[in-house]
Amino acid sequence: MKEKFYQYIQQLQDTITSKLEVIDGEATFQEDLWQRPEGGGGRTRVIENGRVFEKGGVNISAVHGPLPKAMQSYFKVDDVDFFACGLSLVLHPKNPFVPTVHANWRYFEMYDKAGNIVDSWFGGGQDLTPYYLFEEDARHFHKVCKTACDQHNPSFYPDFKKKCDTYFWNAHRDEARGIGGLFFDYCKANETMDMSAWYDFVTEVGDSFLSAYVPIVEKRKDLPYTQKNRDWQEIRRGRYVEFNLVHDKGTLFGLKTNGRIESILMSLPPHVQWVYDHHPEKGSEEEKLITVLKNPKAWV
Repeated sequence: MKEKFYQYIQQLQDTITSKLEVIDGEATFQEDLWQRPEGGGGRTRVIENGRVFEKGGVNISAVHGPLPKAMQSYFKVDDVDFFACGLSLVLHPKNPFVPTVHANWRYFEMYDKAGNIVDSWFGGGQDLTPYYLFEEDARHFHKVCKTACDQHNPSFYPDFKKKCDTYFWNAHRDEARGIGGLFFDYCKANETMDMSAWYDFVTEVGDSFLSAYVPIVEKRKDLPYTQKNRDWQEIRRGRYVEFNLVHDKGTLFGLKTNGRIESILMSLPPHVQWVYDHHPEKGSEEEKLITVLKNPKAWV
């Protein structure tokens, strides 16, 4: 399974980066191959200062070795070995009317010292973080997510949508990071889904990503915007940074397993503002976004 999934994410990385370069029309992805001293490595691709994408990364990695002590206590296991691979992407567009997007699809195995698999699971998801709320965009993104889920189990979308709303919650701000999407983790073999079935589901979601996001980018990337719009985008990007550094388990996992710092922090936007005690104007488009972030809603 690990070879099969790793081959899949390599191909998916190629598909996504090629499409994004066409959309941007100016910038291209810089590729960085790296090795992890403890075992494994990855292929980082970053795009910067483009016509459409101010900064973005589409990264894959496959790492293995002894599970670090900090993670042994987290997973409540003894001295075991592990393998983890996945694709993680974040795109920060230049135009404030184009939303930031995040996605991740991953696979994890754990072994005893004899090399036997003692546990394995899939995880991942995709979620949208707009700076201005276009409800038709939110409905489109969620409809694509629901369609992918419904191919496998009609309970998946409502369950994983709720998990997404719960996970991407900036508790210290009492608001969502964005308008959600899907979040799933510890997807293990059970009486209804073996690991091959989970593979089919996760790859279905991965294959849906461009259909969920690209039409929104195409629709919004050339809209005119003001400095006020840009300032609001940068203030909201600050909330994005706060979530990633305070709450995100993937960031914490990478930092605790001696992960590659440049790849882990590639999710952070290049231009951000923290304005003291900032509140949007009453009745403004900016306030409209905050209202939805305070009370996640059903989009489909």
